[in-house]
Amino acid sequence: MKAIQLYYPPQWAHCYGCGYLNPMGLHLKTYWKADEGQSETRFTPSPHHTAIPGFVYGGLLASLVDCHSTATAAAAKAHAEGLDLETHPLRFVTASLKVDYLKPTPLGPELVLVGRAKEVKGRKVVVETELYANGEVTVRGEAVLVQITGDFGQGGTPPTKGQ
Repeated sequence: MKAIQLYYPPQWAHCYGCGYLNPMGLHLKTYWKADEGQSETRFTPSPHHTAIPGFVYGGLLASLVDCHSTATAAAAKAHAEGLDLETHPLRFVTASLKVDYLKPTPLGPELVLVGRAKEVKGRKVVVETELYANGEVTVRGEAVLVQITGDFGQGGTPPTKGQ
């Protein structure tokens, strides 16, 4: 099974969290489980991801939820529309991200993120993600993602509110 991020075209594969072309990035890999209608990412933080000794810093946790959610959105949209990501690559960016830190996330164990699409409508997908450490949910997130078009990142003027 191929990670969702590996379907991203090269011009959209530089993200620090999930871009396979970012040599300093985290290189997250998210997998779609169609039979369960959800996605999964596994990541083991390094000692330099410390907030206070023994715990992962919140910025990394938010980034994990963010990048996991964009990949989940691509897979959920492809699944809903019967598209093959190999021939119809999809890429989403985050319009809104809400992260709830339920308890401190320990540094050391592999973290597991599970995402589900709450809504797939046009270019918008809403994803709910849970982050697990040692089998316990420590973080919950909800992201509103927007599908980007082929000319995204090619320069020009960004759209203004209402466009």
